[in-house]
Amino acid sequence: MRQASLATLLSLFLACAPPQASDLTSGIDAVFADLDRPGSPGASVSVIRDGEILYSRGYGYAQIEHGVPVTPRTVFHVASVSKQFTAMAVTMLAAEGALSLDDPVQAHLGFVPEFEYPVTVRQMIHHTSGIRDQWQLLGISGWRLDDVITTEQILRLMSRQRELNFEPGSEYLYSNMGYTLLAQTAEAVSGMSFAEFTASRIFRPLGMERTHFHDDHEHMVPDRAYSYAPVPTEEESEEEESRAEARAEYTKSVLSYANAGATSLFTTADDLARWLDNFRHETIGGPRVMEMMKTRGILNSGDTIPYAHGLGIGEHRGLQTIGHGGADAGFRTQVNWYPEANVGVVVLTNAANGNPGGRARRVAEVVLAGSFPEDEEEEDPSSPAADAAPPPPDAATLAGYAGSYYSSEVDALYHLEATEDGLVAHHIRHGNIAFEPRSRDEFVTDRWFMREVRFERAPGGAVTGMRVGGGRVRNLLFVKLARPLPR
Repeated sequence: MRQASLATLLSLFLACAPPQASDLTSGIDAVFADLDRPGSPGASVSVIRDGEILYSRGYGYAQIEHGVPVTPRTVFHVASVSKQFTAMAVTMLAAEGALSLDDPVQAHLGFVPEFEYPVTVRQMIHHTSGIRDQWQLLGISGWRLDDVITTEQILRLMSRQRELNFEPGSEYLYSNMGYTLLAQTAEAVSGMSFAEFTASRIFRPLGMERTHFHDDHEHMVPDRAYSYAPVPTEEESEEEESRAEARAEYTKSVLSYANAGATSLFTTADDLARWLDNFRHETIGGPRVMEMMKTRGILNSGDTIPYAHGLGIGEHRGLQTIGHGGADAGFRTQVNWYPEANVGVVVLTNAANGNPGGRARRVAEVVLAGSFPEDEEEEDPSSPAADAAPPPPDAATLAGYAGSYYSSEVDALYHLEATEDGLVAHHIRHGNIAFEPRSRDEFVTDRWFMREVRFERAPGGAVTGMRVGGGRVRNLLFVKLARPLPR
């Protein structure tokens, strides 16, 4: 029995033992082989286990124009990976008694309007607040996401809102605006700028020396990466464009954000690996805060959502994962912590087709070979058949939609025109937007910020306005003006 027991323990040890250095290098390098070539944007990867960085390397180029390669010291904009640090800041302040997660946001930010329902700090953390998303509101208003977008501009937009997407706590719907407000809450409560609070309380204590919240687009950052997108060919489908494959040509994907909280963390893969290891040693925050960070949101119905404090709680082949991804301009990022194995994986890319989520999982499978309790389940490739297109509205119906529409919440004006090809909206910055009918008084468009449009009518049948949304904004009201304005 003793020999059998020892043999069993030995087999388990060998299965869970880290791979040899040569196997680790060749296995991870294979994951990034398509980016490891001249003229390609690249990636930075870092793997940490039990507090030791096992692997750290860069592939491809941080700045293609200047031939600057990606290295472990390359600084990336990591987009929504930022959110866990914003949540950490607020959670630390709550644990210290400086605020309550159940405080209404207006208790700390007086510019936030009083809505029909109160919105709490906790609901903003869990994306259950109903607050509309800032990027989509900006898009509807006429902004481009490569404009310079400051915190002040976002907060002015927030102060104009009069409605929520839904009753707070009733649904989960991702809201970047909520995380911008959380950063402002941390500032209001701490008396420090958000960038300085996070630097002094999180980054410097963890040795994250090349990390900061980038709230000034003119701030020069040494060794930073710029972002790129592949130039699509006419034959490629959207699915093919999203694949991370070798490309001959890329175009610059400009990012000039000057706001922080929902995004704008500048950091390196190694620095993020040090942060992930805090889930093991809990030096920053301590056990109480780190347990709160992993606590998922609960809806009014009692259902638990998979989102915790700026973190998604998931699973990879039977092992729990704690992590988050990010996407802004051409930056694509992913961080995953495997608590049962004390392993963290960070993948940062500056290619819009970089697929960091898939690559991070493949890296983990190299590092944790033999440690997964379950095989990966294959996804069902089947998809429901598309509904048949409805018949187009007749000329008289189209004419009833024509006119000028204004929203005071985003200070935006659209002119609608009935043409031979159907209904078309005109905006001074966005140009023409074709409205495709879906059902009576309901249309869709091909613009990310205005996927759905629903017209409203007075009791007599006259069109009085349109509700715009789809995605992370719902039912934004545009009132039809009594007289059309000149374009």
